[in-house]
Amino acid sequence: MTFEEIKELIGVLDNSSLASIKIQKDDFYINLSKNGGKITQVAVPAAAPKTTIQQPQAVQAEEAPAPVASKSGGEIITSPMVGTFYKSPSPDSPAFVKVGDTVKEGQALAIIEAMKIMNEIEAEFSCKILEILVKDGQVIEYDTPLFRVEKV
Repeated sequence: MTFEEIKELIGVLDNSSLASIKIQKDDFYINLSKNGGKITQVAVPAAAPKTTIQQPQAVQAEEAPAPVASKSGGEIITSPMVGTFYKSPSPDSPAFVKVGDTVKEGQALAIIEAMKIMNEIEAEFSCKILEILVKDGQVIEYDTPLFRVEKV
């Protein structure tokens, strides 16, 4: 584990409600705990093996998978990434779309927050929103069905 990765882990612990975290993998061991918001111990063996962590690649909204046909009519627009689904740009703003709305190609449908980056999900074609399949603030996975739509 690199120094930067350890610093990032400390930041995650510091900003969470967790009191401590222990990670052990093969010969590597780290124990972080906080007391009153301050990190009190860090234990790393001197001969810790070098670990390589691959950073996830950013997925652009334009690379969204094509909608699939739905059994209950219409097509399904799925999530192009893992993140948190938001219906509106801010908590006090109206939703981008609601059931019954007709949207044009390129119009924003929702936002998916991934790694503190807000990614707008845009309509790939003109359509009518038949159903919104996820709740505002819901954590979603790649390919999670988001909207049931009908092409217009």
